[in-house]
Amino acid sequence: MDSQTKAEPMRVLVTGGSGLVGKAIEHVVKQEGGCLEGEQWTFLSSKEANLVDLQQTRAVFEKYRPTHVIHLAAKVGGLYLHMKENLHFLRDNLRINDNVLQTSHERGVTKVVSCLSSCIFPDKTTYPIDESMIHNGPPHDSNFGYSHAKRMIDIQNRGYFAQHGRRYTAVIPTNVYGPYDNFNFENGHVLSALMHKTYAAKKEGTPLQVWGSGTPRRQFIYSLDVARLFLWVLREYDEIDPIILSVGEEEELPIKDAIEMIADALDFKGQIVFDTSKSDGQMKKTASNAKLRRYLPDFTFTPLSEGIKKTCDWFVNNYDIART
Repeated sequence: MDSQTKAEPMRVLVTGGSGLVGKAIEHVVKQEGGCLEGEQWTFLSSKEANLVDLQQTRAVFEKYRPTHVIHLAAKVGGLYLHMKENLHFLRDNLRINDNVLQTSHERGVTKVVSCLSSCIFPDKTTYPIDESMIHNGPPHDSNFGYSHAKRMIDIQNRGYFAQHGRRYTAVIPTNVYGPYDNFNFENGHVLSALMHKTYAAKKEGTPLQVWGSGTPRRQFIYSLDVARLFLWVLREYDEIDPIILSVGEEEELPIKDAIEMIADALDFKGQIVFDTSKSDGQMKKTASNAKLRRYLPDFTFTPLSEGIKKTCDWFVNNYDIART
């Protein structure tokens, strides 16, 4: 009972629509002409439906009758919360993903694009990591629960294709940052938490306290770049196998370089102190974007300093509504 023929405009349901990537997709759809004529886009927040619950998941699919789903919803936290509650992250995310994928299948959804995370990559590996290596060994121990749940989306996508011919796929962005991120000190993403810390240190005239040594290297990707690529995947990318969404390997840089860009963007002139008693997490997780480049050789990524400046400006101007 496929709910659409090729001619009918898409009805797209975006789960996790109020989060970092969801808000970026909403921006691209509404402000950058990403929505084609006749399409309906619904951005779902957890306030409207708790996707851990199958009945609520079914009810929301019944309400919006999507032909396409972008699945971003997940239970997430920062490094330190994941270390404390791995089982909780495993169980909730397994449930969310199974509810969304199985309900999509039962309702004849044409295509689902789910969002994986670069933390799913094997801890002990050769670099750069590519799409074929996801399951080659256990993920980093710090957030094994979340990582294994995310890996299962790829397994499930293969199953829906093998058994039912469904074209459900997934993308793997590297470290995403941008407006509407979680800027909380304890459980925000690394750049956003650092932006908030820098903002607070500047206001209070205190040194900027950074957890860890600042030496781990990361590939950072601006949320609007991820959003533009998500729309391409939804419309054009036909593989079941996932695709890494990332800047090139040569763009990977130490966190302390990004901190200098943040200090610059927020005009912070104080002292920066690295608390090396705190865990660094993985030292690097270099990902290859060769597959993406084969498809889109000319895609231009937002330079990190520019994306950081835009995000810092957004944070300062929207401090009252930002997740802090």
